[in-house]
Amino acid sequence: MTNHEKYKKAFSALQTSKRSFQEVENMAKLQKRTKIKTAAAVIACCIILGGTGTAYAANVGGIQRTIQLWIHGDQTTATLDFSDDGTYSMEYYDEDGNLKQSDGGGVAINPDGTQRPLTAEELMEEMDSPEVEYEDDGSVWVYYHNQSIEITDKFNEQNICFVKIDDGNKPLYLTVKYHNGYSYSSDKYVEPDEFN
Repeated sequence: MTNHEKYKKAFSALQTSKRSFQEVENMAKLQKRTKIKTAAAVIACCIILGGTGTAYAANVGGIQRTIQLWIHGDQTTATLDFSDDGTYSMEYYDEDGNLKQSDGGGVAINPDGTQRPLTAEELMEEMDSPEVEYEDDGSVWVYYHNQSIEITDKFNEQNICFVKIDDGNKPLYLTVKYHNGYSYSSDKYVEPDEFN
């Protein structure tokens, strides 16, 4: 029995037009379509909110990245967790398969003299800089990308060493103070009295 026949039987005592039946059927169809659209919208919201919640829960409070970086002249896969306070923690496996962990961070000085934490992008840029290592045997090494350069015998009488590093891109000019820091530039050697 169709809706039209049901209405006709229920309201047989009343005289109604076909137009009235058509309006009732249209309202029923509209109500059904509205329910379907509402259900689809609810499902879409659940998917969006559920997906966002899952992504946020995977790394609460910071940014996590898995990257390739150079450590002691070897390209290494590392997992970094960046915090909003300008710090990071890093985990990687060394050449012997041992898990290594390290922490770092920094601040930037604004033109007005105030400090702010470094962003994740700024920290990543700093990680792509040369490393100077003082070994137990007394040797001093510079590591940059796939290069390992011993600079032990390159220090002058003031314990300053100037090293040009060329990795095929733009060269870096490195100034090292023995056990007192280092600085580098892509334009020229930084004078020793300009840092530390």
